[in-house]
Amino acid sequence: MKKIYLILLLFLTSSSFLQAQKLLSPKEFLGYELGDRFTRHYKVMEYFKHVADVMPNVELVSYGETYEHRPLVYAVVASAENFANLEQIRQDNLKRTGLLDGTPSANKKAIVWMSYNVHGNEASSLEAAMWTLYDLANTSNAKTQEWLKNTVVILDPCINPDGRDRYANFYNQYFNSPANTSGDAKEHHEPWPGGRANHYLFDLNRDWAWETQIESQQRLKVYHQWMPHVHIDFHEQGYNEPYYFAPAAEPFHEVITPWQREFQITIGKNNAKHFDENGWLYFTKERFDLYYPSYGDTYPTYNGAIGMTYEQGGGGYGGLSIIAEEGDALTLKDRLTHHYTSGLSTVEITSQNATKVVDEFEKFFRENINTPASPYKTYVIKGDNNADKLTKITQWMDTHAIKYGHPAAGKASRGYDYQTQTTAGFNLTTDDIVVNVYQPKSRFITTVFEPQSKLSDSITYDITAWNLMYAYNLKAFAVNERINPAKTFQPKPADNTAVATKPYSYIFRYQGLKDVELLTALLKSGVRVRFAEKGFSVSGQSFEPGTLIVTRRNNEVVNDFDNVVVNAAKALDRKIYTATTGFADKGYDAGSPEVKFLKAPKIAVLFGEQTYSLSTGEIWHFFEQQIHYPITQLGTDYFKTVDLKKYDVLIVPDGNYRVFDDATLEQVSAWVSAGGKLIVVANGLNAFTDRKGFSLKPYTSDAEKSEMEKKDKEWKEKEALIRYENNERNQMSDAISGAIYKVTLDSSHPLAFGLKDTYYTLKTNELRFGYLEHGGNVGILKGKAKPVQGFAGLRINKKLDNSLLFGVEQKGQGSVVYLADNPLFRCFWENGKLLFSNAVFMVGAR
Repeated sequence: MKKIYLILLLFLTSSSFLQAQKLLSPKEFLGYELGDRFTRHYKVMEYFKHVADVMPNVELVSYGETYEHRPLVYAVVASAENFANLEQIRQDNLKRTGLLDGTPSANKKAIVWMSYNVHGNEASSLEAAMWTLYDLANTSNAKTQEWLKNTVVILDPCINPDGRDRYANFYNQYFNSPANTSGDAKEHHEPWPGGRANHYLFDLNRDWAWETQIESQQRLKVYHQWMPHVHIDFHEQGYNEPYYFAPAAEPFHEVITPWQREFQITIGKNNAKHFDENGWLYFTKERFDLYYPSYGDTYPTYNGAIGMTYEQGGGGYGGLSIIAEEGDALTLKDRLTHHYTSGLSTVEITSQNATKVVDEFEKFFRENINTPASPYKTYVIKGDNNADKLTKITQWMDTHAIKYGHPAAGKASRGYDYQTQTTAGFNLTTDDIVVNVYQPKSRFITTVFEPQSKLSDSITYDITAWNLMYAYNLKAFAVNERINPAKTFQPKPADNTAVATKPYSYIFRYQGLKDVELLTALLKSGVRVRFAEKGFSVSGQSFEPGTLIVTRRNNEVVNDFDNVVVNAAKALDRKIYTATTGFADKGYDAGSPEVKFLKAPKIAVLFGEQTYSLSTGEIWHFFEQQIHYPITQLGTDYFKTVDLKKYDVLIVPDGNYRVFDDATLEQVSAWVSAGGKLIVVANGLNAFTDRKGFSLKPYTSDAEKSEMEKKDKEWKEKEALIRYENNERNQMSDAISGAIYKVTLDSSHPLAFGLKDTYYTLKTNELRFGYLEHGGNVGILKGKAKPVQGFAGLRINKKLDNSLLFGVEQKGQGSVVYLADNPLFRCFWENGKLLFSNAVFMVGAR
């Protein structure tokens, strides 16, 4: 028996040795040199599988798939010894964060996670991923094997496979042989929408915190299973730019630790050493800051890692080769080599500091749990908020491993009131939800909930405000004392145990997106729905404007009508109210002309060039994935030939339009007057401003316009002698860096049904419009405009005084809805979704 074991052991050892010898380089596997062409995603997956199959120190893990059903995977590379203890290393690391109970062993291994190709047309990093994997897995590479003794490396080769293949397929169709280095060549000009975004045209690099996309949702699950110490997010920028790597630029959010700042510099210097050896150009400490919490560098940073963006020149214009402004050719080979070099350099310097990296990571979470630095120790979300909002925000917290619950007892308390922006007293109750910062996710909680984030520099790369208390418009308080959760939060399901049989009508409150989902489900089932334009009472219950009413009358043709309505409501956990009569105790009766009939609208959305792809994608995703209602996408290239009579609603996304010439605008105007509804978003409003047939104007009156022109002239005269070095900062006075404003809302208008008298808008543009002379000025910045959170320049705030944000113009039998701010921006602004739904379904109903 002993002899058999020895023979078996010899066989396995020899087999492993022979397998290792079969490891193929990317060139050997693909049949071409990396950089000679863009490798399609499926072929990269085959190479990663090959490496995992033949190398005993590599594991390939599938963690999901994209909307277009391409696989999402990551590879783990470790030394043989560490590979054998991989699960212990992973669990030890989670114990150091406090996300897993227990005491970690003394075995300290650093974990480096490298994320490639989050933007599909920043395509060189996927090529670099194959080369990086090969050198890390190759047991004959002495350098990498030395690093792996104390470092585990995780490679996600492509965060955005759908966008990557969109780009690669385009380029592989249009490239010249040899590659044309002129920027004029077709191969350097992707068609709309380009490969940057995913299937639904979302920028996945802005979605880490919000998780609106399936790729982000699946990735965050596995990220939390590992919680790496160092995270690199590989990107590309304009092809004339040199390479960028850490340290990042200001502003750094103040929750970022001195060690995180310090080790960014250490990593940057090691990268610089390798780049210097090759004479490659690079820059640091500029442009790419660490502030907005939903990036691939900031999200890991707020979760304890050293999070970094690496930016190579190239992007969608780069192709296989392009002449940069200095006159030199920038090739795909150059670009992937730079990413390969910076990636391995980061593994190298992390390995050299592995113990310190792990110790500081553990310290980060120890401080989070025991001594959080934030002045606000607990965030209280009042229990009497809309139940759907409470369920949704707690589900969001679950995905980020944030702990919360109900307090043990009620008491008088005091804190910052998000609704009034003042410090005030309030009564804490046992129905409230408390989220204190004495927990592993402390710093991340602070970044998403704190009333004001300190901004060390107004020049930022992205929005400067994102607070979820405003996004959901919650009654909430930030308090300076620690309040511990004592009881688990339990969503309160609707009580539908005693629904009347065959009532005169079914009645549903209309307060949030779940209610919109019910509406669309009923409409798709052929059920006819009405809504109350004014509040009313019936059968002892009071209902607000917007309430949905489904009468038995007019629904006789619906097979199994009662079950269709009841089952739809129960599937969405909607409270079912019933009435035995159409006679209202107060307000209008069910059959009144003031109770409007909701026709199932046929909706068209402009799609293609001239639209901003991200806005178009937000609308597309909203209808298909959130409220499940069909739309027809109309290409801007053939829009003029479309018969709009087929449609009830036309949505014009954010964009820069040429399609609306005078003749086309006249046709659209006539369609609206005949009963159509036009919804225009953000910069799309420019195509309808001061145009014949539309009443939208920058200023309410000539006097208001003259006053602003006078101020503009005064400002320009003062700026005439500004020093060149101060130009950029001076221009920020006219800019809004994604700030939150408090909007006065006419909640009696159908555009505002289900909302309150105050709405918080995330403003990402500088558009300014006067009040509509003939129409509904539903959402306005009344009086002095000033953000409640985030940066906006002094001059732009003055320009926004007494201006229109959301308005409805009645035009003949139809209406035009003007949305100066995009309510669906990145689809994480929850209250905006109801506003947008109202524009689609409620406004103009007859």
